[in-house]
Amino acid sequence: MSVAALLLADARFPAGGHAHSGGLEPAATARTVKDLASLEVFLRGRLRTAGLVAAGVAAAACARARDDRWADLDAEADARTPSPAQREASRRQGRALLRAARTAWPDADWLTDLAASVAAPAGRRPDASAYRRGPHHAVTLGAAAAAAGCVPDDAARIAAYQSVTGPASAAVRLLALDPIRATAVLAGLVGDIDAVASKAAASADGPLADLPYPSAPALDLLAEAHIRAEVRLFES
Repeated sequence: MSVAALLLADARFPAGGHAHSGGLEPAATARTVKDLASLEVFLRGRLRTAGLVAAGVAAAACARARDDRWADLDAEADARTPSPAQREASRRQGRALLRAARTAWPDADWLTDLAASVAAPAGRRPDASAYRRGPHHAVTLGAAAAAAGCVPDDAARIAAYQSVTGPASAAVRLLALDPIRATAVLAGLVGDIDAVASKAAASADGPLADLPYPSAPALDLLAEAHIRAEVRLFES
């Protein structure tokens, strides 16, 4: 994996990920996650569902960065995100990541094309509200990975990795967990992250309809409950 890939995977890359818990905050509120053991169960489940979807979409976006089929790929990501709250959170993150990526890699023309294509699918002229919508985070991640010189396997690994590191970081803040022990939980997931990324990358060059689509109804319900909560530390 290249240094540029490490940059994208770093939580300090200004893509807004710190504001999202990946469903961990509502899970903590519901006491579904309350300690290290339940955190590990949550992360494994998230990795194999939402993480696999994100990794597959990111790998496909990286493989197709020069094909200008962004609207189609974004629609596939939309279809795999049934929760309106999660769709909105994904697009907010995608919008933030796209701003940072276009600054970091200004010569990647497809990053500009991505913003325009998602805002105006089927050749329609975009309006201001469409531009505010932004592409899904996994689509933007794959496009940014291609701009950074990464291959689809790199993009899949970054997406799979981020699907668990964000919630783990949120758990430390929300539940006052020992960050060293939380890191040990992540270390125990390394093999699973590799396996999910490899499975996702294998579909990168195939038909878009064949991208992974495991469902996570519990995450969908948590997201919808969270968006209605009166007090929230994280956006999602």
